[in-house]
Amino acid sequence: MNRSFFLRNPSVLIFICVLALFTVFVTVASEAYGLGFVSTSFVKTLGKTLCLCLVALAMDLIWGYAGILSLGHMAFFALGGYMIGMWLMYARTEEIVVASLANGGLPATPEEIYQGIATQIFGVVGASDLPAIWTFAHSLPLQLALALAVPGLLALVFGWLAFRSRVTGVYLSILTQAMTLALALYLFQNDSGLRGNNGLSGLQNLPGLGETLQDLVSMWFFWASAFALGVTYLTLSWIVSGKFGSVIRAIRDDEARVRFLGYSVEGYKLFLFTLTAIIAAIAGALYYPQAGIINPAELAPIASIYLAVWVAIGGRGRLYGAVIGAAFVSLVSSWFTSGRVPSINLGFATINWVDWWLVLLGLAFVAVTLFAPKGIGGLFDRFQHIGTPDRKGAPLGPDDGSLQEQEARE
Repeated sequence: MNRSFFLRNPSVLIFICVLALFTVFVTVASEAYGLGFVSTSFVKTLGKTLCLCLVALAMDLIWGYAGILSLGHMAFFALGGYMIGMWLMYARTEEIVVASLANGGLPATPEEIYQGIATQIFGVVGASDLPAIWTFAHSLPLQLALALAVPGLLALVFGWLAFRSRVTGVYLSILTQAMTLALALYLFQNDSGLRGNNGLSGLQNLPGLGETLQDLVSMWFFWASAFALGVTYLTLSWIVSGKFGSVIRAIRDDEARVRFLGYSVEGYKLFLFTLTAIIAAIAGALYYPQAGIINPAELAPIASIYLAVWVAIGGRGRLYGAVIGAAFVSLVSSWFTSGRVPSINLGFATINWVDWWLVLLGLAFVAVTLFAPKGIGGLFDRFQHIGTPDRKGAPLGPDDGSLQEQEARE
């Protein structure tokens, strides 16, 4: 990423600068390191919003650039949260069990500690043993590796089966949604090994830092989320600005022609599907320690539909559009569902914004689809005077199979 990259893509430098300034502002205004204008709870909200922006980037890459509408990426998001949540819950429970057994006077044996941890975690579902999937829960490095490997492997296997069969369009969307639903229904069972409907809780308590105030912990996660978003945005911008980006956009626009030209369409799709699944998992691993709890409801298919709505509202096919859409909808949603917005009494009915927020979101999606298909990000195109080429049926270049460089950029 040399200087010419930023000259050709000034929006990338602008985004990184805005993100850096925003991070500094929140730090200075926070209760932990600054003036106290921004509460700890709102810092957590902002940190979670940055994580949602990160998963929106993944969705925009797979849908906006490659034309693959996946309705399963929030499943990868939740799996990343589950993997890191297992270590957080195990390590924190181990501290509690060890402290409790120490009051008995005699040193506790490893078997007693293990049994105490298992009972403490799974007693709520009537079990007293740790399932096999918790084998590595004691190790942070291994669970971090699993947070990437499990969603990545699931995406790799699912994508290979789907793409080799050349499943496309709405059929692929239905398959990804079915995968998400099946996974959610499995995790709702108590014998799934992840506490069923109870999920994993207490994730906001970092092991070994029991005396550390939450205002400090929230800022640490906010910084990590901002860093992950910045690095991912920079990396994906570099990817889509080169030959790889041109190929995946060509796959989106005319898959048959790209295959005819000799490109491995299925290979590109599989790589993108797996890469974006891993990005979604990273976002989930950062999100749920800030949320404090995760349960199978987080994998509900509607969550992935919301993700598609965010990207559409922000403007798909533009990385900054995905970030804008996710941030806008997330913050507005937090405001409307917080209960702080006064209800409107119409006499014959009362509008409670907590109940009506989803209706507003649906109407916004319909309005964007009908009247502003480029989303909020399309407004920046107007400022830069970028429009869709009007070829009026003319060929794309000297040969029917070529693309003019200017049109490819636009």
